[in-house]
Amino acid sequence: MLRLIALRIVSAVPVMLVVATIVFLLLRLSPGDPATILAGDMAGPDAVARMRVELGLDRPLLIQYFAWLGELAQGHLGQSILSKVPVLALIRDRIEPTLVLAGAAILITVLVAVPLGAIAAWRHNSWVDRAVMTLSVIGFSVPAFVIGYLLILFLSIRADLFPVQGYVSPFVDPIAALRHLVLPSLTLALVFMALIARVTRSSVLEVLGQDFVRTARAKGNREGRILWRHALPNAAVPIITVIGLGIAMLISGVVVTESVFNLPGVGRLTIDAILARDYPVVQGLILFFALIYVGVNLLIDVAYVIVDPRIRY
Repeated sequence: MLRLIALRIVSAVPVMLVVATIVFLLLRLSPGDPATILAGDMAGPDAVARMRVELGLDRPLLIQYFAWLGELAQGHLGQSILSKVPVLALIRDRIEPTLVLAGAAILITVLVAVPLGAIAAWRHNSWVDRAVMTLSVIGFSVPAFVIGYLLILFLSIRADLFPVQGYVSPFVDPIAALRHLVLPSLTLALVFMALIARVTRSSVLEVLGQDFVRTARAKGNREGRILWRHALPNAAVPIITVIGLGIAMLISGVVVTESVFNLPGVGRLTIDAILARDYPVVQGLILFFALIYVGVNLLIDVAYVIVDPRIRY
């Protein structure tokens, strides 16, 4: 197990280097100039030129790139061009709402989608199966921001059950935090849930047709025991895989959801940094998301070995 973790960490280094290079080049070669934005609309060419020198944007692209890599090697993500605050400090101050939101969405998804998919496979071709699959198609087809606005319309504005926007830390007021978290976490979970339910259904359905399931039935095991104790554990590897892949959806969904519900998280920080063309913040955030994705893939690989001992790397 330790060898697996070490190999995955080593293999993540070139991946992060490629991501960093692509991000650096895309931001530098895209239209727009942060020096012009910071200098103001009324600034002349001389003021803009002085701002470029101050920001280091006048140097050759290659020198900028290696200087940035040198800072990364020392654990520094740079400093925001606008606020002059270190990028790591900005991420640290905004990470709690994002982690709470993502954690709640993943919890809701796993607790609801996996049982629904398993039951749909167990009741194959019944009204339950068709209902679950219909809801999955709808959930996967509708954009997250549309779901968010619909939830706001029906559950906040009309029913007045939950706040429209804002964030309260669960460490300050757990009840208020839960009320503020319901709508954004449901918005994220409904899209994610559709994918997990479909994959769970197909995986469990395939397992239910195998010989060991027929043997379990021949021994007189109850259908519920066969489904939860035999079929679902043996269908776990594809389900775990798609949960890991769904983290990418979750990351993009967090950015949209935090904007819809005005949550002061990392996703909202990403939108603000992109609009302001704050290069260091955008670069740091993308690397942060990439690091999370690599870490999740590492956890998925470890989960494979735990769930199915036959898997070896």
